[in-house]
Amino acid sequence: MLQRSISEVKGIGEKLQSHLNELGLFTVEDLLFYFPHRYDSYEVKPLTELTHNEKATIEGEIVSEPALSYYGRKKSRLSFTLQVDQFAVKAVLFNRAFAKKQLQQGDTVTVTGKWDQQRLQITVSQFKKGESKSQDPIQPVYTLKEGVPLNTLKKVIRTAFEESAGEIVDILPESLALAYKLPDRQKALYQMHYPDSRVMLKHAKRRFIYEEFLVFQLKMQLLRKHHRESTTGQVQSYNNDKLTSFVQSMPFELTNAQKKSLAEILKDMKSPHRMNRLLQGDVGSGKTAVAAIGLYASITAGYQGALMVPTEILAEQHFQSLKTMFEGRAEVALLTGSIKGKRRREILAAVEQNEIDILVGTHALIQDEVIFDSLGFVIVDEQHRFGVEQRRALRDKGLAPDVLFMTATPIPRTLAITAFGDMDVSVIDEMPAGRKPVDTYWVKGDMTSRVLSFIQKEIDKGHQAYVICPLIEESDQLDIQNAIEVYDQLSAVFEPNISVGLMHGRLHNDEKEEVMQQFAENNLNILVSTTVVEVGVNVPNATVMVIYDAQRFGLSQLHQLRGRVGRGADQSYCILLGDPKGDVGKERMRIMTETNDGFELSEQDLKLRGPGDFFGKKQSGLPEFKVGDMVHDYRALETARKDAAEIIGENTLEKDESYQALKDYVYSDRHLLGNVLD
Repeated sequence: MLQRSISEVKGIGEKLQSHLNELGLFTVEDLLFYFPHRYDSYEVKPLTELTHNEKATIEGEIVSEPALSYYGRKKSRLSFTLQVDQFAVKAVLFNRAFAKKQLQQGDTVTVTGKWDQQRLQITVSQFKKGESKSQDPIQPVYTLKEGVPLNTLKKVIRTAFEESAGEIVDILPESLALAYKLPDRQKALYQMHYPDSRVMLKHAKRRFIYEEFLVFQLKMQLLRKHHRESTTGQVQSYNNDKLTSFVQSMPFELTNAQKKSLAEILKDMKSPHRMNRLLQGDVGSGKTAVAAIGLYASITAGYQGALMVPTEILAEQHFQSLKTMFEGRAEVALLTGSIKGKRRREILAAVEQNEIDILVGTHALIQDEVIFDSLGFVIVDEQHRFGVEQRRALRDKGLAPDVLFMTATPIPRTLAITAFGDMDVSVIDEMPAGRKPVDTYWVKGDMTSRVLSFIQKEIDKGHQAYVICPLIEESDQLDIQNAIEVYDQLSAVFEPNISVGLMHGRLHNDEKEEVMQQFAENNLNILVSTTVVEVGVNVPNATVMVIYDAQRFGLSQLHQLRGRVGRGADQSYCILLGDPKGDVGKERMRIMTETNDGFELSEQDLKLRGPGDFFGKKQSGLPEFKVGDMVHDYRALETARKDAAEIIGENTLEKDESYQALKDYVYSDRHLLGNVLD
């Protein structure tokens, strides 16, 4: 079987086995599935089919005497003209002076290198005299270690193939392979190592991308199913009439996305399993309204609710809006670190005696002194701001309450599904009617004075402005305008008529809250801040967001900052001040000015940064796939997720015999699925 040791493969002795083990290759299966990390294509294509800056192979006749020039120590440049069909192409070889003796006018050569479409020039990395026919059109490139030469690796993989031909079992049922026109496993495996053509290789990759994603998603869905079924929650039989009346009393109509997310939450509440759901939506998409309806449903079922947020000012704002929303329907109280003495004791007693229906607060909610009578519904806002232990402590206060995590960081749906595999994910991906998009402009640093006059105009209309800077203090390495310096500059320009405040991470929490409160109450016209202002505070009167050195921020962060404005009825503006040097920075600025859609932006951010950087490699817990790429192949990941949900939902692995090989393969992962299988 494929699980036998590689030492049984002909040609693998003790020494080679030891080197292959260092590459993580222990079984015949490991060897067969040790895929190339890239493929060098030496296929000669017509010049008209080449793409600018791609690696290309061309063939032609040298029609000029190769010219060699030296510059710097040991640096040389050899150039000549190639006649390729009707085109004259310039070929350049750096630091290959020896080639001058090998290449003469009139020779036919095949060269591979970087193609420059604009200049009809190729920067040559490899060359050989004669036509290209003797070279394989596509050559696999493997990750190698000392002691394992490329030809040796290729040879033992081929031997393993020949010895195991009849043992490679197709784990996908025929119905799925036919539905997606996928080649069978053995043929696809062969093409991954010895591709006959680019088309054959493409289909083989397609097969393994889907297979990898499907197996991964099946494991995730099995874990989630096990997690749900092994945690019993309360069946919350809410009062439908009261809930309908509450929704109708709201001053706005719910969007379709809000209705869909709400339906998913209410369905979870009625189920006997504990809810563990992530509600993600862009800034201003109306997550809080959906969460509030969920809270009210729980109250009508006879339970208490809790809402935990990261800062006191945010807790205060949520408390005020929920109090207004629930007037005459529910008792809402606020508990933060600043509430002390008699008032605190009264609130704690009222919570314990079930005289308070909804408790809003910061991490003060998870202190031991807070005892709920019957906690049924917990909302954790900006869930990534709280540690896992803090979230668990709040959850453990109730008798297995339903838990809803909220985030305004739009994570591409595919990634959310993958990173939060144990959670159900609801998405609010449309904006309420009437909300004006924030106009976004990118301006260079030399236009600062025009930006300041624009701020002045907005303040003259009675509005307020945020000015964001990346760092607190000057750094020798980075040329960044720091918050303190900008604060001093703006104070000199605007005061005494216009008041300027300063907020940064080195201030004590109480000081931060104080500054933010002043800004929220319109006692400050301009708030200069570092990114600590990012989360959740609602100041509808602020219409301008200026971001200094905008190229220093990622797209998602820029979008979060932009979401601080545009919360009132007036048109709002976001001005990105920056001089990005590289293409990625310029691309970020361009994307920001073109779209207000957080999900679209997060997809683009992902493409620019990759999934590891998007979450932070250490804590992402993202799986490593051999062939699939979560960003590039996200459509295949989405398809595999839907298929996996259907297979687990309908118990197909158990019921349908054609899924037996897939079931055995998925269940062979004892490390991940141990507790599900036992």
